[in-house]
Amino acid sequence: MRASRILKSLALIPFLALTVQANSPRRIYEIWSPEPAPNRSGNFEKRSVGNGVPFDKDWEQWSYALGNGYMGANLFGRVDTERIQITEKTLHNKGIYSGGGLTSFAEIYLDFDHRDVKDYRRSLNLNEAIAYVSYEHNGVTYKREHFMSYPDNIMVIKLTADKKNALSFTVRPEIPYLNMKDQRTGRVVANGDLVTLSGSLPFFKINYEGQIKILNDGGTLKARNEKGGGSIAVSNADSVTLLIAAGTNYRLSDAIFSSPNHQKLNANLLPHKVVSALIANAHGKGFSALRKRHLTDYQNLFGRVTINLNARVSPDPTHILLEKYKKGERNTYLEELMFQYGRYLLIASSREKTLPSGLQGAWSQYHFAPWTGGYWHNINVQMNYWGVCSANLAECFEAYIAYFKAYYPTARQHARAYVKKFNPTRLAEAEGENGWIIGTSANAYNISGAGGGHSGPGTGGFTSKLLMEYYLFTQDKQFLAEVGYPAMLSMSRFFSKTLVPRGDLLLVKPSASPEQKVRKKEQLKKIENPGHVDDRGNYITTGCTFDQGFVWENHNDTLIMAEALGKEDKFLDTIRDEITKLDPILIGTSGQIKEYREEKAYSDIGDPRHRHISHLCTLYPGTLINSKRQEWMQAARKTLDLRGSRTTGWAMAHRMNCRARLKEGEKAHQIYQRFISERTVPNLWTLHPPFQIDGNFGAMAGVAEMLLQSHEEYIDVLPALPKAWSSGFFDGLVARGNFVLSSKWQDGQAQSITVTSRSGGECCISYPGIESVQVKDSNGAVIKTTSNEKGRIKFAATRGESYTVVF
Repeated sequence: MRASRILKSLALIPFLALTVQANSPRRIYEIWSPEPAPNRSGNFEKRSVGNGVPFDKDWEQWSYALGNGYMGANLFGRVDTERIQITEKTLHNKGIYSGGGLTSFAEIYLDFDHRDVKDYRRSLNLNEAIAYVSYEHNGVTYKREHFMSYPDNIMVIKLTADKKNALSFTVRPEIPYLNMKDQRTGRVVANGDLVTLSGSLPFFKINYEGQIKILNDGGTLKARNEKGGGSIAVSNADSVTLLIAAGTNYRLSDAIFSSPNHQKLNANLLPHKVVSALIANAHGKGFSALRKRHLTDYQNLFGRVTINLNARVSPDPTHILLEKYKKGERNTYLEELMFQYGRYLLIASSREKTLPSGLQGAWSQYHFAPWTGGYWHNINVQMNYWGVCSANLAECFEAYIAYFKAYYPTARQHARAYVKKFNPTRLAEAEGENGWIIGTSANAYNISGAGGGHSGPGTGGFTSKLLMEYYLFTQDKQFLAEVGYPAMLSMSRFFSKTLVPRGDLLLVKPSASPEQKVRKKEQLKKIENPGHVDDRGNYITTGCTFDQGFVWENHNDTLIMAEALGKEDKFLDTIRDEITKLDPILIGTSGQIKEYREEKAYSDIGDPRHRHISHLCTLYPGTLINSKRQEWMQAARKTLDLRGSRTTGWAMAHRMNCRARLKEGEKAHQIYQRFISERTVPNLWTLHPPFQIDGNFGAMAGVAEMLLQSHEEYIDVLPALPKAWSSGFFDGLVARGNFVLSSKWQDGQAQSITVTSRSGGECCISYPGIESVQVKDSNGAVIKTTSNEKGRIKFAATRGESYTVVF
């Protein structure tokens, strides 16, 4: 049963905590500016980001992003010529690595020729997922309203003027990057009230089409088809609605990943009928119905969580609020806004029937998106979904589940190839007995295998951890039986074949800690039994902490899932034996968690300030390093101290989450402050650099982790609360076990905790002094609790019931 079906089935249960409590007022969250985005034509620069992709500052820093999971749009809010850049997530070219990469779909220009405007304002309302523009020109007030609907897969723009016959402009779309090396073809044709963009990209034999329907109230339309393409001029209208739809011949299936590039798609399949149907459906419904359906769908997700981090809503434009923050005026409202913006972006880029959110979410204005805009499985795509369940957006992960199901057969072939190459004596002939594996790089068309690169096979366990977390949060037994447990068991079968004996231990060979390099081979001379450096400088060894740790995590999770289903399998005994021989965590002479078994002092091998902290993945998002092993927790603290936090955007977010897991609220908050100050731009996108959405999502997860944790079989309320958030509340965060939590606190002390059980079962809550207070159900009746540890209680929770603790 998927999360969406679980929530629908619980819709009639009272007080499900999908809406905020009466004493938790709803915030209005906006990103806004009193000015349009800058218009610095050709303002491209080249950054040293590893692939030489030029970037557009105006798009990256000042545009506002809309999305519905299928596609994304970037709005600039300009009054002379508005720019609306469209991305469709299945439109890929050859990419920078020849395995495919996301590319821009279209540029839509609206020529208003308005100058010298006043009372200008543009905004992105996060509560509605609607973007607005308003201003006055020559005594007329003009307004625009934009949204992207998931249920109708349509972009809608409503343009109005407060005087009759005052609205005149030209709709002028363009297909970008024609006549480039990727041989993209396309044309733009205007006919009546419709502009059609269509063409093909030969690398994957993609056929694409976009349509723009212009619905005018009053005035006239005039279509033109010139050498530069088709356009439609609107003259003297009272209001206009634009409907925008896009599509390709891509259909997600296992054949996409198992077929050669030139055979992945049906070249004879054109998207015209599908795109035309989307336009016709939207036209038939009309603007008001489309808007209502959009709001109902979106607000069901976004409205589940509200927080207050000791702040009032700031009156400043967002870029001014950010500028002040960077100068030391640390308004915690911006920290709160960033959390909710992360939730907004996740809803906008990952929905139940779409592809997952990629490295840039659903947005790319590039010919070649940086690092292909793909799904990088050595941390980036995992970080995209770290907070999806705790932030009460479990349905948004269904996109990755569908993607996983499609690539799974190819991942099994990759596992077979890996075992055959690196441990051929363990190769099984039976189908599926070698498990499955995914390497680092992946996109909508291809996935890589593991081995021989900069990341070890721990990428597989890093990925399967997402499936485990989805089950723990949703308690979806159908998912567990059909997807989760078979995937985890199969990954353990693969890992078992990567292990080689070394004395009494079993170690992964070959093994690599993601993207760590040895800059000078002389560095290895002092190492006893070192690994080797490949021709790209990657350090290849045996049994590094990243790989050993994720073997442990997957083996442990498989056993938990087997117990939940009452399963028994002979191979489970193999797992129980192997998990005792992994020796995954070692402490070095500097007091650090070793990244490599052969290192002694910190950074004997590799970059001491490296962005990846892969040897701490078993702290977060893993569970191996936990409060039951305080020596490991202390070593993790030391490792973070030595690594430092001056790093890339997403890497700061990982450090923030690790500090939260260590209950170091002040240090987690300091990293969050640094992340906002150094890696956040005026539209609140965050940078690697350039823009990568994983930083936004990682920080969102970090805020939730500071307020609520549940990875150690109990719910820990306010586990890493910093002084800056001394008073506040949250409502709607989710704990493992499918419990929805709310809490209010004052001067750093909880005043109340409310928990709603969406699945039933034992509920264990941890908070200082909780063992001495009463717990009441929704009828006010005191319920029986037990406590076998100070600051902790347990009670039997009934599905759909709510329980309140008042201190």
